[in-house]
Amino acid sequence: MKIDFTTATFKDFENIEGFDMMQRADIYYDFLEYMKTNGHRYRLQNNTGCSSIMNIGENNVTKDIISFVTSDYLGMTQHPKVKEAAMRGIEEFGTGSAATPLIGGYYSYHNELETKIAGFFGRRQEEAVTFTTGYTANSATLQILLQKEDIAIIDMAVHASVYEGCILTNRKTFPHNNLDALEHILKTSEQQFRTKLVVIDGVYSQDGDTAPIEEIYKLVKKYNAYLMIDDVHGVGILGQTGRGTIEEAGLLDKIDIITGTFSKTFGNIGGYVIADKKLTNFIRFQSRQQIFSATTPPGTAAGIVKAIDLIDEEPHLRTKLWENIHYFKNGLDALGLETGTTRSAVIPVKIGEPRTTMDVGKMLLDRGVYTNPIMYPAVARKDARIRMSMTATHEKEHLDKTLNAFEDINKKLHIAKK
Repeated sequence: MKIDFTTATFKDFENIEGFDMMQRADIYYDFLEYMKTNGHRYRLQNNTGCSSIMNIGENNVTKDIISFVTSDYLGMTQHPKVKEAAMRGIEEFGTGSAATPLIGGYYSYHNELETKIAGFFGRRQEEAVTFTTGYTANSATLQILLQKEDIAIIDMAVHASVYEGCILTNRKTFPHNNLDALEHILKTSEQQFRTKLVVIDGVYSQDGDTAPIEEIYKLVKKYNAYLMIDDVHGVGILGQTGRGTIEEAGLLDKIDIITGTFSKTFGNIGGYVIADKKLTNFIRFQSRQQIFSATTPPGTAAGIVKAIDLIDEEPHLRTKLWENIHYFKNGLDALGLETGTTRSAVIPVKIGEPRTTMDVGKMLLDRGVYTNPIMYPAVARKDARIRMSMTATHEKEHLDKTLNAFEDINKKLHIAKK
């Protein structure tokens, strides 16, 4: 079987008919070499920490660039108080937990972290359970809560971790934010399944748009289902006090399950689940990731705790972030570029054609701007885009340089849609 590298995507190599694992790896290696030869690369090496300016490259060929590829929205990875707290955690407890939480790996700093993230959402400590990644907060939780008698009803644009979490249960998807389709599935599923769990994002990672949470909540309760919201891109950014899209909807005390990550707004690594204390207790003692995986190390936990505090202690960070978001998006719109329906720190420039999108990513990098070209299967085949994450650490000069680069590229490739 021959694959046309000029139109291929990562998805095409997942399961090639008649190819064993080494044959698939061989042809994929050739594809990556083809991509590199044409200047299209992923997994670029970063030589400095997360920031609006980063150094990338390898083999003594490096350069400083303006970065839009990390989700360090408020700059917490480099915040002096967060780093100081992390170092204190290491000094007090060492570098690791060395055990799973059920058999010796649960420490006082884990209790403090649970208390802090639960309190952030107006809940009690026993209503929070933490994981070593946000990915497993979703996947491990869903795998233990939903079995073959149950059903997950998911927005088609949710994160890959949700899809993985549904491998042991029944699953139906509805078109993105389509309330009529959601209601139809809820209505037809009401008497067929034991547990009916609707799973949505608060902010969607590729378009930066938000879910109509109030309307979805009403539908879910109308048909005796439960609602889980993953708000990794909303927490710390949206809402009157930075509690995310659920705070905007006025439903912080109503949503059945809230999940999120510590790797974006909070500048560390890990995940969390907020739910009724009986449900979180069940997850603690039944989730495989809780039973068989070591827990968050002390430095990480201490850094997260401080980052959570800083959401309230330093509101100017959110103010600066939103100034940057508005300025940059308005600039892109003025150039006639298609930014879709984003209302968050995720800002896409929609191009459509995958190869052109890769070319735009390369041309931006050549001009000192690091972005993420996103294409199928992360988005639809004809909906490729340049995805950028805005942060509070970007300065106006960074944004102007990037807008000038887009203007220059548009003159050459005519990517404007307006």
